[in-house]
Amino acid sequence: MTNREIAENLVKLVGGKGNIKSVVNCMTRCRLQLKDFSKAKTEEIKKSEGALGVVEADGELQVIYGTGKVNKVTLEVSKIIEKNVLLGEDAVAETKGKLKQKNNTKFKNILKRLGSIFIPLIPLFVACGLVLAVNNIAGVYFGAVYKATTAAKVIGLMGNGVFSILSILVGVNAAKEFGSQMPMMGGVLGGILSSADLAKITLFGKVLTPGRGGVISVIIVVVLACYIEKVCRKYVPDALDLFVTPLITLTISALAALFILQPIGGFISDSIGIIVAQTIASNNLVISVISGGISGALFLPLVMTGMHQALTPIHADLIANVGFTVLLPVLATAGMSQVGATIAVLRKTKNVRLKKVAKNGLIPGFLGIGEPLIYGVTLPLGKPFLGACLGAGVGGAVMAMFKVGAVAIGVSGLPLALLIANGKMGLFLIGVVVSYISGYFFTSILGFEDPVD
Repeated sequence: MTNREIAENLVKLVGGKGNIKSVVNCMTRCRLQLKDFSKAKTEEIKKSEGALGVVEADGELQVIYGTGKVNKVTLEVSKIIEKNVLLGEDAVAETKGKLKQKNNTKFKNILKRLGSIFIPLIPLFVACGLVLAVNNIAGVYFGAVYKATTAAKVIGLMGNGVFSILSILVGVNAAKEFGSQMPMMGGVLGGILSSADLAKITLFGKVLTPGRGGVISVIIVVVLACYIEKVCRKYVPDALDLFVTPLITLTISALAALFILQPIGGFISDSIGIIVAQTIASNNLVISVISGGISGALFLPLVMTGMHQALTPIHADLIANVGFTVLLPVLATAGMSQVGATIAVLRKTKNVRLKKVAKNGLIPGFLGIGEPLIYGVTLPLGKPFLGACLGAGVGGAVMAMFKVGAVAIGVSGLPLALLIANGKMGLFLIGVVVSYISGYFFTSILGFEDPVD
């Protein structure tokens, strides 16, 4: 019997598709949660092909297939269950099936998967973002004296908690979303890409940068790892699956990340940063405004790729040579337009959960912490993310036109007003308001599909 036939037989012997609530596997066992255990024909399952034994424990029916084999059988059982949900036997399941079919486009599926990766992290973004924002504001008011205190360091440690291991968390969630049976492999790959030891490695004459490429690089590598894993499951003998599949998946994925993604990402981000800084600071008003608009509009995608990290040395160099950085206020409009876009979503949506996420993310958003709004609101919805980018383009053009600069880095959003150079705080606040309004305007024009669930 094929793995598909074994799975179909197992489903039949446990009482059919409708009797299975969920199915997962461990190293050797296919674990089924059933609605009615009395329907399961345990003795026949023991005698069925591929089964090495049956155990009832922890409210589960556990069928032992052994390493390698269990992954393949469980995957086929999952497909059968999913198909059953799509067919739907009652009105609710039928409605969900129709909605899923209607929204089954490649673009929407990509957004849905991205949302599924980040939605579990939203409460952490909100909590850590608020802590970090408060700490940043205290640092601006009280300066170096506060920053040197133990309290500031402890609060900063908590505030950076989710961001310090974001690559690992995203890796695990992405591996689950893209069908890996080794979700922790995604966490390991995320850890490799963000490891401080990368700074000790030189490839192609360039020192690697921990975290370069950001979460998008992690997701891409995890997608590759999931593909490699599935190929290995198909060709590696069951007896060797436990050892060979993880080894091949880890080795190929990690090498691909280090030799391809890191160098390419570094070259692109360095080039973008230098060009942007020079054009915004140009004495030609037209060039400056156009550059500010483009920079503001593209900064959100840049943040998602992690390339914005390369801009930090450019900020520092501008501050050292000129006394302020005109680049920071321009790029900060991306977070501000996110706030406007989120307010537009909040006014239109009837989805209770989305409203809650949007409201919780607005306070950090005003304080310059944009992750809750990006990953929880605008990006999963698609068009509001584009609206925020367009709004940031308008805000960035205004900031560049006024040549607004910041004397230091480390804060964004409204608190950045405390760092504006040459008495241009009022002009900065004009740029802030323009960014809010523009993000709201473009999102209202573009609209979005209000999610049902």
